[in-house]
Amino acid sequence: MYKYDNFDQTIVNERVEQFRGQTQRFLSGELSEEEYRPLRLMNGLYIQRHAPMLRVAIPYGLLSSKQMRMLAQIAREYDKNYAHFSTRQNLQYNWPDLERVPDILADLASVEMHAVQTSGNCIRNTTSDQFAGIAPDEIEDPRPYCEIIRQWSTFHPEFSYLPRKFKIAVSGATHDRAAVRVHDIGLYLVKNGQGETGFEVIVGGGLGRTPYIGPTIRSFLEKKDLLSYLEAILRVYNRYGRRDNIYKARIKILVNELGKEEFTKQVEEEWQHIKNSVLILDQKEIDRVKAYFTEPDYDQNAGDDTGFESALNENSAFTSWASRNLADHKVAGYKAVVVSLKAPGIAPGDATDAQMDFIADIADEYSHGEIVVTHDQNLVLPHVKQADLFTLWNKLSEQGLATPNIGLLTDMICCPGLDFCSLANAGSIPIAKQINEKFDDLDYLHDIGDIKIKMSGCMNACGHHHVGHIGILGVNKKGEEYYQLTLGGSAENDAALGDRLGPAFAKAEVANVIESLIQVYINNRDEDERFLDTYRRIGMEPFKEKVYENN
Repeated sequence: MYKYDNFDQTIVNERVEQFRGQTQRFLSGELSEEEYRPLRLMNGLYIQRHAPMLRVAIPYGLLSSKQMRMLAQIAREYDKNYAHFSTRQNLQYNWPDLERVPDILADLASVEMHAVQTSGNCIRNTTSDQFAGIAPDEIEDPRPYCEIIRQWSTFHPEFSYLPRKFKIAVSGATHDRAAVRVHDIGLYLVKNGQGETGFEVIVGGGLGRTPYIGPTIRSFLEKKDLLSYLEAILRVYNRYGRRDNIYKARIKILVNELGKEEFTKQVEEEWQHIKNSVLILDQKEIDRVKAYFTEPDYDQNAGDDTGFESALNENSAFTSWASRNLADHKVAGYKAVVVSLKAPGIAPGDATDAQMDFIADIADEYSHGEIVVTHDQNLVLPHVKQADLFTLWNKLSEQGLATPNIGLLTDMICCPGLDFCSLANAGSIPIAKQINEKFDDLDYLHDIGDIKIKMSGCMNACGHHHVGHIGILGVNKKGEEYYQLTLGGSAENDAALGDRLGPAFAKAEVANVIESLIQVYINNRDEDERFLDTYRRIGMEPFKEKVYENN
């Protein structure tokens, strides 16, 4: 993983002290709330419903065990002994005291972390595939390019005050696990007819109040042109993006209003002015960054192990976990382990300080000290030998981290909702609890199979509800919480926005409605057909008839 040099560390340290001074001036009354607000947002600090919320950047989701231990220590010392992993592969503290936030930032800086550009109208954390670097279907590891983008975009003077926040995702695999088509800019590593690797460039995707699936504006971009082309896109957006209306400020609105062809023309014209400038990304720079992403010292004999297969045959609970929580690895004898943060009774994405310390310890013992945050709000141990999986599973089980539900109905994406967020119209966490209580039979969950439920407490769509197989959106009706459902969304290669089911449901009805939808699916599915495939085959009407039959 990338390591700070003296330049990086100096910049982050200086930012901490700068913000310490700004916070002291605010608390003493020298700065007004209006003056302080943009300063705190530049450092990832929000004022939520009950307390400040600090969002910590985790570039492309990659953490070392040392960094995870620091995150645990901060949760213990400055918060309420837990933290929340977000859909942007970041981490959020929901209860820090304002006057102590500079101390948190100083602690983060000591392990090469920060909260810069995790809020505000700037380029946010660049996200990627949680299996980057290890996936068998990978064309090339996307993380070096994520890091190059991070270094280019951090403190970029032209892009500090964009019309609106800006999000970039990069995928290097044939299977999109990074939701590339619902980002402001999405990048796929692809090969052209000559076998050269470059980027497919997608612009104008996004969720929120006006969701769009992004169109491809360039099918192949040479690697050397990556930064200049990104800069051309950002320049066009900075020049023409709406600043008069927050609801029309995202680049997706500009792309839609101009049209794909005209927007592409504008970008290409801008690019001609800068493509041969200092922004050329030469191979030397690519190799410099790639050198940080070396493979661990794999055991070349790991593939000879037979204990894993024996454990599968002898222990049904382990088999259940292995069938859902393991992913294939490009090296024989290894697996990636997905650590579920979706245990029943726990807010999706939350982890305690003790669990974070434990995960750091097992990462050192079993995964070469690496941990990855997924945009589905789980964690990954990317380099685990098959021979260690049974022992690891037992240890995870003791800590409540071995729920065998990855990809199943209870593996929900869920924003903090009304419990924390000042923007929310309705709760998300209580609905997740309601669904967990309704679907508490793991055998039944496994029988239902792959299904993605995604839930947001407001139209900002932090829970990605538009692209859930079942999407849940909290709305406010005359002071009461109601929930609107969509069906048929996807954030993968077959990206699609969900279709609205019909009128919203009262809070107490949501889990029962989900149960009715699942029953329609089970009654109509073909063998091994996913919920999404069944919905696309039979359409909305059978689902609508079932859930509204008594209305």
